[in-house]
Amino acid sequence: MAAVSSLSAELGGTAQGSAPRALRAGQRRRLNLFRYVMFTIFGLFFLLPLLAMVRFSLEGSKLGTWSLAAWKQLTSYQGPPPLLPAIEITLELAVITSVVMLVLVVPTMIWVRLRVRWFSRVLEFLCLLPLTIPAIVLVVGLAPIYNKIERVNVSALMLFWAYVVLALPYAYRALAAGLNSIDATTLSEAARSLGARWSTVMFRIIAPNMGQAILNALLLTVALVMGEFTIAYLLTYVNLQVELFSISRNTTNAGVLFSASSATLLFTFVLLMILTYIGRRLHRGRS
Repeated sequence: MAAVSSLSAELGGTAQGSAPRALRAGQRRRLNLFRYVMFTIFGLFFLLPLLAMVRFSLEGSKLGTWSLAAWKQLTSYQGPPPLLPAIEITLELAVITSVVMLVLVVPTMIWVRLRVRWFSRVLEFLCLLPLTIPAIVLVVGLAPIYNKIERVNVSALMLFWAYVVLALPYAYRALAAGLNSIDATTLSEAARSLGARWSTVMFRIIAPNMGQAILNALLLTVALVMGEFTIAYLLTYVNLQVELFSISRNTTNAGVLFSASSATLLFTFVLLMILTYIGRRLHRGRS
């Protein structure tokens, strides 16, 4: 009887244990189904307008025909205003803004984390402050400065100072996430105990461990520069978005407008894929 009782208890316990596991498996399946459905809905919500824009840029002169003429004009379109110089200026602005952003923010954040941690809240407030200031308000404050700059240099490349301010909150949050994911204090103490200087600690110990965060900050900065319109337009500089706005006012160049917009989005998407691939390789290398 004792053996029968123990066997019954074991079978009951097994049944009771398998029931929660089955319940959890069912919940996971429902959760995964919900995720797939939501991702599909939101993916279609963003993808369908992009596909419609690409399709319009490929329409030929006759109804129902296809042509690459609008895409071929990206390098030969002479305007007015010309398109190619605006693309070059925007790409140069993206590179300059990204470099200046990293040079200013990365060492500052590492130094504050290692040496003056009490200042971290003040730094976070200053870096996130541009989020609360509309672009039109920034223009009002920047206009007198740029009026003086124009006396020396009228190139649109001078916009990078304003773009650094705009991109600062997004780059800061990306870099802060990377810095919080590592034990910077322990790494710095270990390096200092071996005789490393502070510059070595920052640029050869901490910064390489923030590789993925740095790539994310680069992507956010480039995406912001590629899509910025308000400040450039109000300060009377010509970048890609201002150029596209000028082209949109001429209805005969609609194909060029949509092809240039599609190319911009495609470039940003390809850049995202490249940075994601590099980030994974860096993560695997560290592992």
